[in-house]
Amino acid sequence: MRDSGAQVRRARAQRGRSVRRGQAARRRRVARRRRAALAVLALLVALAVVGISVARVREHNARSQRSAGRRSAAAVPRVAPTRTQLAGNDASGTGANKVVSLRAADRGLTVALAQILKTHTGDLAVGLIDRTTGVRAVYGGGHRFHTASIIKVDILAALLLRHQADGELLSGSDQDLATRMIEDSDNEAAQDLWWGDQGADGMAAADASLGLRHTAPDQAGYWGLTNTTVGDQLNLLSDLTSAHSPLNAASRSYALRLMSHVEPGQAWGVTAAATPGTSSAVKNGWLPDPQLWVINSIGVIHHDGHLLLVAVLSDDQPTEAGGIAQVKAAAVAAANAATAAHL
Repeated sequence: MRDSGAQVRRARAQRGRSVRRGQAARRRRVARRRRAALAVLALLVALAVVGISVARVREHNARSQRSAGRRSAAAVPRVAPTRTQLAGNDASGTGANKVVSLRAADRGLTVALAQILKTHTGDLAVGLIDRTTGVRAVYGGGHRFHTASIIKVDILAALLLRHQADGELLSGSDQDLATRMIEDSDNEAAQDLWWGDQGADGMAAADASLGLRHTAPDQAGYWGLTNTTVGDQLNLLSDLTSAHSPLNAASRSYALRLMSHVEPGQAWGVTAAATPGTSSAVKNGWLPDPQLWVINSIGVIHHDGHLLLVAVLSDDQPTEAGGIAQVKAAAVAAANAATAAHL
């Protein structure tokens, strides 16, 4: 019994030690968990502090930049832009100031045409570029017109581009066709050169090079039914007068020389606005479509010492004579407004 009692006591003591060890182990685990939780909490607090600091720094920088911007703006004197600055050196119409000036010039042109628009017939579009000041103005720019015979200038430009690309001069036969097409407005010559330019597809490729983005050559080959806008016609005239044109100097000079020698009976239209005694380059188009008339005129003229590119397009004209008179009047009104600094 003594041995059994001793065993019981030893067993109890051992259990007591085991319990104490278990309790100590639990306390250590709890302590470790507490320390880990405190570490995570401390990390989260630190991250929050950093985030707040970064936000405050960014806000301070933004305030500083806004303040500096206000100081800079206040330090720069407000000077009204000059007419030349508004117009820009390039008549293509790029840049914020250019957009503003173009809108103002368009409004000025509309005002200049007011008397004509009160009684005008059919549809009318007028465009002008003043090479002397750089001003460009357009009225009716969104309307598409059949070209009639003004397409012949486009056909000539495509011909010249093709020969430039081939590095060849115009052949004698091509020169003959070009002369008849422009100076005499010969339709058969135009037809031959149209197909020589690969028809509508070739013309479309040439127009892309020339910047005529809203001109659609007639796919059936009726070149006079090509659709265009007054803006594209101004671009074409620019191609004939600008050193930045895809047409080289020889090509530009050749085209303008032909346009300055059209038959006297075909020299009407925008030339009505030319100062007497000055030279003009012009190409006109007229077409009954089917009963009403398309009457168009494009050209380069001198007016009161300014070099002007002028395009006037119209359709649905009741008579040929009435349409021509309207084109002349619109050209004169536009030229007068440009040289009087109303655009």
